[in-house]
Amino acid sequence: MRFIGSKVNMLPEIANVISKHVDGSEKTFVDLFGGSNSVGQYFKEQYQIVSNDIMYFSYVIARASIQMNDIPKFKKLNSIGVSDPIKYLQSHDITNVPDGYVTINYSPIGEKKRMYLTPENARRIDFVRDTIERWHESKIINDDEFFYLLDALLQGIPYVSNITGTYGAYLKHWDKRAYKPIELVPSQVINNHVANQALNEDSLNLINHISGDIVYIDTPYNSRQYASNYHVLESIARWDKQPLKGVTGQRDYTDEKSTFAMKSKVLDAMIALFSSLNFKHVVVSYSTDGLLSEADLLSILKANAINNEVEVTHVSYRKYKSKIVNSETSVQEILFYFRSKNYSPHESRTVSYKPIKTTKSSSKMGFIKSPLNYVGGKYKLLPQIMPLFPKNIDTFVDLFSGGGNVGINSSASKVFFNDINTKINELFRFLQNKDPHELLSLIRDRISECQLSKTNEEAFLKFRAQYNANPNPLDLYVLVSYSFNYQFRFNNSLQYNNPFGRNRSHFSDRMANNMLRFVSKLNSIDAHFTDDYFTDFDFSHLTDNSFVYADPPYLITTGSYNDGNRGFVNWTEKQEKQLYEILDGLTARQIRFALSNVTDHKGKSNDMLKEWSQRYTVHELNYGYQNSSHNTVNLGSREVLITNY
Repeated sequence: MRFIGSKVNMLPEIANVISKHVDGSEKTFVDLFGGSNSVGQYFKEQYQIVSNDIMYFSYVIARASIQMNDIPKFKKLNSIGVSDPIKYLQSHDITNVPDGYVTINYSPIGEKKRMYLTPENARRIDFVRDTIERWHESKIINDDEFFYLLDALLQGIPYVSNITGTYGAYLKHWDKRAYKPIELVPSQVINNHVANQALNEDSLNLINHISGDIVYIDTPYNSRQYASNYHVLESIARWDKQPLKGVTGQRDYTDEKSTFAMKSKVLDAMIALFSSLNFKHVVVSYSTDGLLSEADLLSILKANAINNEVEVTHVSYRKYKSKIVNSETSVQEILFYFRSKNYSPHESRTVSYKPIKTTKSSSKMGFIKSPLNYVGGKYKLLPQIMPLFPKNIDTFVDLFSGGGNVGINSSASKVFFNDINTKINELFRFLQNKDPHELLSLIRDRISECQLSKTNEEAFLKFRAQYNANPNPLDLYVLVSYSFNYQFRFNNSLQYNNPFGRNRSHFSDRMANNMLRFVSKLNSIDAHFTDDYFTDFDFSHLTDNSFVYADPPYLITTGSYNDGNRGFVNWTEKQEKQLYEILDGLTARQIRFALSNVTDHKGKSNDMLKEWSQRYTVHELNYGYQNSSHNTVNLGSREVLITNY
């Protein structure tokens, strides 16, 4: 989630400060101003976490990602036929759903014509939010299930919001991201086997009845009130349907104003906060351009530190951004550490540290998205094609696997990911059997080391040259993360040649979440990555409990698949006929298959496909790609799924 003052890039620095001072006996960690909860999630594997924030939407996120240790089972929903609520909410037909609170107040449909969301996404949000509320009130879902689904909705909204970063105002013209259909994004749930807690309180009241080993404090720095900058998410989270005010549709946030964001009150608020802390270790984030000067804040901290000793670390934004700045005038992040003289080790006021029952996590809800943005990928078509696949198959063959979106979402225990693009498969083989959190650390370390960012083209070009001189899978993934449209592209000499994705491409939190979910699922199945040309793949081991999915280059489109059509020199009628023969052979052996293709595109017709498909079942699909060169919305494309069952 895009969030003011997000500490995602600061997490290694925070961890480094803490690791220098803990002795191993510490068990509890309190994040007093949780925000997007990235800090609590980062430390959850090490400590019992308490996350607090005065904003309710932040509390919702913490309920799902901090307090929960296991993904909810949704047993009652299963009993009424909803086996996967994320898929249901995201793909259920909403054609006849009336305009609701979000559509009327945050899309151009309403009287105020606000442009936070497109009408299509606003209607989907209304449907999802109303459905979740109805299920909860009817006790079809319990509290954990309610917060898990609501968090997934909130996590998805920023990626389709027509804003520059916050909801203080909307853009007057539609940004490209706003046209994307909203996707529900469930948070990664880590089981640390202890009782964590999410709180929704004013921090100045909370500190009077909470204590622990480590507290992390990241107050607002300046006069921007979070309540006004995130009012859309707050309204959707609370669902109190308040009447809204003004051009931007602000809600009444009197009770959520922070004194730490008021110049006239910040000094008194800081004094009150730090004089009441009952924690052994105190870590504070602040900024050199904060309302309170560094000297004034340091004076307050020293007054509450043992022996007046406070460790100060300055972290220049230059470490995470590429613009050349003057070190004397640039804004810096400041990390303060001290041991509180107010700490009473025998006065425990936080939740008690106790093991809780370990349970096996259920499978991730919703479709898993590949960490690769592969042209022609089928992720956005999964809600339509996956229900058409047969159930209870033991072996799944993704014959032209590309980014792996289809194979990774198969229910089969054994999956073959086959693609002639060896660079892709080398990367997948590298990811396989890796700890996903360690992978993220490697990726972020590489980004920091090479000073990659959305604006540093010089660093990107240098890194690209380094990769081409010494190719390796990790660097390829990092390189793609900062490339134009996140796409893989090589020349005939297998030199990576995709240009820089200025101001757009970067390794985002969403990509990190995709990586976590993909690798976690990959490590739970028997996955095989093969590099065969489709005619050379060994089908002999398949049985009538196997299933083959084929998504070849399309004969009548002009998609560019890296160094040729997905690694092929070209896809002609010869290859098309060879594929038909293979699929006919599978049918003769009573092995089921599904073929993705287009019969018509921009005035062209694939007559070979139309004639051949007459012997099989043809399923019409209704979806247009937002990021694919081989299919264009509203230009006469007819996407189909052809099956032999």
